[in-house]
Amino acid sequence: MSQSLASAGPAAAPTAEVVITGDLGRPARLTVPDLASWPQHTARVAFECATDGMRYHRFTGPLLHDVLADAAPAFDPARRKDRLRFLIAVRGADGHHALLSWAEIDPDFGRAPVLLAVTLDGTGLDRVGPQLVLPQDRCGGRHISGIDAIRVDGGYAGAITAPRGPAPATPGRG
Repeated sequence: MSQSLASAGPAAAPTAEVVITGDLGRPARLTVPDLASWPQHTARVAFECATDGMRYHRFTGPLLHDVLADAAPAFDPARRKDRLRFLIAVRGADGHHALLSWAEIDPDFGRAPVLLAVTLDGTGLDRVGPQLVLPQDRCGGRHISGIDAIRVDGGYAGAITAPRGPAPATPGRG
């Protein structure tokens, strides 16, 4: 016989989930335990906060590059350095956003060790979600807590056009 909800004991809090979408061959939904199964890296950071001074933390988690590369970004092999046009938008459950370029995290270019942290100072982040950690950022401005969405976007390349030939004359200058 089934138990009533009231007598079943405390309900387990739902596990936070990150939805990875965009120009990808394999979009994904990942939890902190999913991310903990990836090779883990550690980052010790010192964020210089304008209001609170220095804050020191230790984060562990997989590299953002590794997780997103596994989602198969739709790079066009016929276009030279196509991955340089891709942007990565990260959103936290609290509404904070950060934007990175693929080139920042790509080992062939910027090689920044950006983490999707699954622990903060030894405490698991299962219930609140992973955190975006850019150890190279001085003040932690792009640090995002409780990530709920990551979008990889390479679709804007056609919007950038450069004029051909000599620069147009500017009226009134000369």
